[in-house]
Amino acid sequence: MRQTTIVTHQKTDKQWYIIDAEGQILGRLATICASYLRGKNKPTFTPNVDMGDNIIVINADKIVLTANKEKNKIYYHHSGYPGGLKTTTPSELRKRRPIAIIEKAVKGMIPHTKLGAKQFKNLYVYAGSEHKHEAQKPKKLEVK
Repeated sequence: MRQTTIVTHQKTDKQWYIIDAEGQILGRLATICASYLRGKNKPTFTPNVDMGDNIIVINADKIVLTANKEKNKIYYHHSGYPGGLKTTTPSELRKRRPIAIIEKAVKGMIPHTKLGAKQFKNLYVYAGSEHKHEAQKPKKLEVK
């Protein structure tokens, strides 16, 4: 008889990974980040436990959007009041806050629950090539 291994958050082994976003396509990068944040790359994946890894994304300002998404894609935000719909494009968002493009893409790919919010906090995005997590000795993760 086989035993099903139940993994708890105390037994998880969290790793640190670093991804260089320079020249990478946004969707491909976001799917890999979301998969590692959830822990789906591990053989002991349990959907109700935060067993994902910590991801550091550098050079977020150099991410690539294919086709005409830089001008045609629209991000919506509503204040909750009548007439409170606000829109922005990735090119405008890149000027104001370049890390928000990757954060929005990854946040949409993880569960919209309390667990998903906890997993999203393990994502660290930086616009430049410098980051403050050298002490964790992150492993380089290649995106194809």
